[in-house]
Amino acid sequence: MAKIISQTNRTLLFEEINPEKLDLLTMVGDTNALDSLSDEKIKELNEKLLVHDFQEFLDKFDPVVYSFFNANTQRVMYTLKRPENVPDDLLTAIHLNMHNDFLRMLLTLVDTKRSQGLLNVDFKFEKLTDLISPHKVMEDIKQERKELRYVYSKYVELEDGDPKKLDCGDKLNVMFEEASKNYNNVMAMLPLAIEDIKTRLLLGTEQGNQQDTALALGVLTMGDSGELKVIEAPKEQTQALVTVDDNINEGLIAAIEDDYEALNAENHNDYVKSLVARTFCPLPSSIVSAVDMAQEIENYNTYLDFYKQAKDDFIKTVKPLIEKILGVRMFFEQYPARTKGMRPALFITNVKNDLLAQAKNLPRLRTFLNTVNAKNDFKNTVWYAIYPSLELDRPAKARITRQRFAGNNAPKNTSANSLESLSAILDVLKDFRVQCFFNFETSDKTSFSSMATEGIDKYVERCEPLTDRSYSEYAIPCLPNFTVIPRDKSGVLLDTKMKINANNIAELSKDQQDIMKLWIDGVYIDAAYVAAGIEAACQDPVFLRDVFRRDVDSELPGVAFDFESGDHALQVRTTLAKEITGFTNPIKDEINRRGFGFVFSSENAVFAGQHITNIMVYKARNLLYDENLGVFEPLYKTQVTTYIERILRHASGDFKQDHIVEFFSNNPNSQKSKWLSKRNMVNAIIGVGDDIDYAIDEENGMCTLDITFNGNMRNLTIETNRITTAHRAS
Repeated sequence: MAKIISQTNRTLLFEEINPEKLDLLTMVGDTNALDSLSDEKIKELNEKLLVHDFQEFLDKFDPVVYSFFNANTQRVMYTLKRPENVPDDLLTAIHLNMHNDFLRMLLTLVDTKRSQGLLNVDFKFEKLTDLISPHKVMEDIKQERKELRYVYSKYVELEDGDPKKLDCGDKLNVMFEEASKNYNNVMAMLPLAIEDIKTRLLLGTEQGNQQDTALALGVLTMGDSGELKVIEAPKEQTQALVTVDDNINEGLIAAIEDDYEALNAENHNDYVKSLVARTFCPLPSSIVSAVDMAQEIENYNTYLDFYKQAKDDFIKTVKPLIEKILGVRMFFEQYPARTKGMRPALFITNVKNDLLAQAKNLPRLRTFLNTVNAKNDFKNTVWYAIYPSLELDRPAKARITRQRFAGNNAPKNTSANSLESLSAILDVLKDFRVQCFFNFETSDKTSFSSMATEGIDKYVERCEPLTDRSYSEYAIPCLPNFTVIPRDKSGVLLDTKMKINANNIAELSKDQQDIMKLWIDGVYIDAAYVAAGIEAACQDPVFLRDVFRRDVDSELPGVAFDFESGDHALQVRTTLAKEITGFTNPIKDEINRRGFGFVFSSENAVFAGQHITNIMVYKARNLLYDENLGVFEPLYKTQVTTYIERILRHASGDFKQDHIVEFFSNNPNSQKSKWLSKRNMVNAIIGVGDDIDYAIDEENGMCTLDITFNGNMRNLTIETNRITTAHRAS
């Protein structure tokens, strides 16, 4: 069957990533009088909106935040949407890719936590949040500086015309190009300036101790009586002490300064030129100018204040977009990069959901889905959807007449999606049998810790408007959300202000108000990305074979894979580390009693003698309520039904009656017989205890499929095509 349906895991992401890029509504256009889109249009849509891995996502959608300066407030302003009234030369685009320190820090944190297998309460978050502080930025620059000096030294050593010298020249051109991007980027230069001043003014001081005397470089000698002495070195000797191969250094400094001057003929700044040179090449003492300590300390403290405010504003603006990026990363991460099989793909609408859900725009979504989901060509069929960050109503705060102490003043989450939009979109998705994973807006109120203390009542209550609807079986609530940095552990110590002590020497202040610290206020990952990602991974028989090793059929997709069956959840785990010690027994009893949602667990468990340190799937249910059993339906039943219906449509030539009979016959070569012969497989379509049968109503031209899942029957009615082979022959 792999040749008929080659993929069962293409996923539609309802999210806006970059408003400057093309989106589904724009590209589909007006669909009046259109039943479907052309093949050329689908190809174009895939080229712009379909991604197969995280790097392709970053390349195609180029997530970006824009910054500009407000002279009236003396602050940096940030916006996720390109401001139309700001000239390009006054606007800076900050690309959120693997070169961005904030995103890189968060991804490093996720990877480190997974490798250590520690709970949130034990993990040292401050060790990694420190990665966005100026001194860590400078450490990265020092490595680049080391590489730059090494390549330049090789370049100088080689003869002109030597092919190896030309190769080194190519490398230097690339390295200088990267460095030059920061020449006029004051925000990029700030952490370098902060560390540069700190290094020069505090050279030779001991952290935490007041200095009584200034630094004077010296040499160790032995006196006439054999006593040891450190005497101040003459200027020429000092230069010899601190300079290593000055010819290389001076040549590199000259090259950097020439490059700066060539690119800044009109906006030349001697201080920035000197800073760039000091940053990318350690200067010999002979060319270091005298230091105006008071001015340098004033600059340092001003830079640090400005950097803290700018970084704080940047994080507040960019965090919702960063969480989307992390979600996409986690979706793809559930499928191992080394596995070569049915790799999940993500089709991104790149439009706000409130706009997409408007009555005038839904026909465009419907036409797109009708094109990819209502044909017997399943290459572009959409099976899943992700709808992140659904609004979660919170209890109204108690009315306070006077603010006596500093309290929470959280603004409304403008990136949260509405229930009304979700309902409208689900009403379209159901017609094309697309299962939609959704989760509630990210915060500490929807985390593992919160659910462990409060239970699932608020989630069940919020989902009530979505139950008992025609689309309920396609709605899958995912909970709780994942925590990257807990809100109460999201402090970042940037640095401490500097002052001149009583001995007229620069030192770091010990006053509490001079400690420069900002709060990220928590970073989270929408659970729907992980749920859809792990479900999409399980569709690939190659992935299942790598996990289970045996009893996996190489031709069948994992449409019938049930996380709640046997030890499946213990073997197929998420890539994210456990966060808490687990849920209490009463909360687990409540989850089991209601059978609600796609629920993740952070439980202590052992499989095959190994302690499990990853988060697992505890429940995998949609919102279709089974009145007889008093629980919600497992989501795999919906996908199995969809898969059987699509295979039957294809094999029977759009439900021709005689072909339907052949499909279900006892002939060993019939499709039903083939499925029954593989019922003991992990990815069996008809498993042990399952069955499938049919009944044809010839008078009304209808066929009812009776699909039995472990004793529970589900019906699917289709309209038959009564033109038989005999009729065609006559």
